[in-house]
Amino acid sequence: DICSIYGSTEVGVIIANYPGSDDLPVKIGALGKPLPGCNVSILDRHGKNCQVGEIGEIMLWRGDSFFPVKDLGSIDEDGYYFHHGRADDVIISAGWTMSAVEIEDILLKHPDITEAAVIGVPDVQRGKIVKAFIVSKRPESIAFNKEVQRFVRDRLSRHEYPRLIKSVNELPKTPAGKVNRRALREQEN
Repeated sequence: DICSIYGSTEVGVIIANYPGSDDLPVKIGALGKPLPGCNVSILDRHGKNCQVGEIGEIMLWRGDSFFPVKDLGSIDEDGYYFHHGRADDVIISAGWTMSAVEIEDILLKHPDITEAAVIGVPDVQRGKIVKAFIVSKRPESIAFNKEVQRFVRDRLSRHEYPRLIKSVNELPKTPAGKVNRRALREQEN
């Protein structure tokens, strides 16, 4: 059996999927449910509770205010929490809030893309636009980029596609082996 726990250095463990527990039964793919005594919420950027399935920031009530865990999440109809990436991986373009992780997940479903990373890059008109870095066996071309854009647009909201796409041989990684978006952002500045 696998136990899934979620938390941070600042707050400790606050959510769990725990086999054998009546309070925290396992739901595959979920972070789990809040531990007893942990008041966890998903809030939008205006500080209001998100609806079921809506992505917002995971927050923990501590005494008299919410503490931001700095991760994005959602909650389902059964009260299970799901992780959607770091809050600093949010891209706001022309007033639309987008998750880099969500866009990357769709890019990785394309049969010709083996790795993908998404960041927001400055744009005069929109504030930021989505730029995707992809690893693919197919050579970079205008036709392939348009195909990838169409692929994402057909699966997400029409504004969430990468307006810029760059093919790379490999993506920068952290020591833990995760994609290093910070390195990509620094490379773009």
